[in-house]
Amino acid sequence: MTTSAQPDAAQPIPAAMHTITPHLVCEGAAAAMAYYQQAFNAVETMRLPGPDGKIMHASMRIGDSTIMLVDDFPEHGSMGPKALKGSPVTLHLYVADVDAVYAQAIAAGGEAKMPPQDMFWGDRYGMLVDPFGHCWAIATHQRDVSTEEIMRAMAQQGPGGCG
Repeated sequence: MTTSAQPDAAQPIPAAMHTITPHLVCEGAAAAMAYYQQAFNAVETMRLPGPDGKIMHASMRIGDSTIMLVDDFPEHGSMGPKALKGSPVTLHLYVADVDAVYAQAIAAGGEAKMPPQDMFWGDRYGMLVDPFGHCWAIATHQRDVSTEEIMRAMAQQGPGGCG
């Protein structure tokens, strides 16, 4: 009696992935991928175009993290921030030089919402909206701050966001 070889068991979390990965719906995913390459030095890792050329699935790496992208398909209920007139989600990106990355993202076509500034929680932090309606918070951590100090400072601050 012969036995067939069993393939190695797949890992529940694939290599080079984290336990949570943003999956962005974009009106024009191929153009979004080009923007992320220019703005954030993203590296394309996979692209699966459909027969009509729309992106059915793609992934990119920014630093040590993966983002997945897909074109919007409103006929199937899959809509991006433009169709929804905004997004309640902000992608937070830590970088070594927030000022340089923020300027690079704006030069690539992002819309400035808040230029980088030193924040009470210890980050130098800025916000922008990419040309596809996704909000990005870009930060460089500068100092560790206690929760108590953050709460005191937060009581003096108003709400923020990309809107």
